[in-house]
Amino acid sequence: MKALQYRTIGAAPEVVTVPDPEPGPGQVLLKVTAAGVCHSDIAVMSWPAENFPYDLPLTLGHEGVGTVAALGAGVSGVREGDAVAVYGPWGCGTCAKCAQGKENYCLRADALGIRPPGLGAPGAIAEYLLVDDPRHLVPLDGLDPVTAVPLTDAGLTPYHAIKRSLPKLVPGSTAVVIGTGGLGHVAIQLLRALTPARVIALDVSEDKLRLAKEVGAHEVVVSDAGAAAAVRALTGGLGAEAVFDFVGAEPTVRTAGAVAAVEADVTIVGIGGAALPVGFGTLPFEVSVSAPYWGSRGELIEVLGLARAGAVSVHTETYSLDEAPLAYERLHAGKINGRAVILPNA
Repeated sequence: MKALQYRTIGAAPEVVTVPDPEPGPGQVLLKVTAAGVCHSDIAVMSWPAENFPYDLPLTLGHEGVGTVAALGAGVSGVREGDAVAVYGPWGCGTCAKCAQGKENYCLRADALGIRPPGLGAPGAIAEYLLVDDPRHLVPLDGLDPVTAVPLTDAGLTPYHAIKRSLPKLVPGSTAVVIGTGGLGHVAIQLLRALTPARVIALDVSEDKLRLAKEVGAHEVVVSDAGAAAAVRALTGGLGAEAVFDFVGAEPTVRTAGAVAAVEADVTIVGIGGAALPVGFGTLPFEVSVSAPYWGSRGELIEVLGLARAGAVSVHTETYSLDEAPLAYERLHAGKINGRAVILPNA
């Protein structure tokens, strides 16, 4: 089969031919219908050799949907031909967090060498994907694979982040979304669907700010040195009850802290590597700062339910498997408006 692999540190990913995978006991083989392209992959391919945590070559793609092509011995709960989405943050399935469906916070994954597809295990940007356990599959139930596949990360991650702050997003409150690309433009829709909050979107790109308005942002602000003052002005000097930074770079993290209201939640989702200092007098009183990771299996089911109800959709650009390196080039250059999706078997 064809697959997109990161093969050499510092080099671009390549489309190569690799052996077809076969499901062992308890495993499920998917014929991939769509796979997502994510900034996390750019980050992985930017790590130097001395810090690289995975074995190479690595088949990329941690967002995947497909149809069940074959079942390993002992598998139940899915049938050949089922259309399913893949829950990416695989865990052990038995620890206290996994028992709650929070495999994204599995307590034993590192010790057991369990890795998500595309982030250690072979990923979804290939004609076939081997899934370790049927519990990591969620039925699509009629959803379009192209628009559904980004929801497994670009939908699930902001949903998990926002859900934690719902008690603060009451009528009259404000939510700020910093970075309105792949995850941010979904976050805006989720905030509009789940809360009565006023949504202010920040980005450096005029195209992404236009997309933010199209998907429901009440106000848009250019994310520059004057952004914090602009948000303060829009909120009568009070700031925002919840701030979601989908970039995580030094300038955006500083802005996130500067626009937080008293008792606000600041959630740093982006992996830009910056940190926000916390201490008495550093931020307004009782501001909480968190850095969540992905979401639970139950939350993925909820996100797909919102999509089925028409409450959230993803702006996508599609590419063939042979064009997958181009999709990463465009993503790295900031030219993807929304989410890039690879169609390995189209």
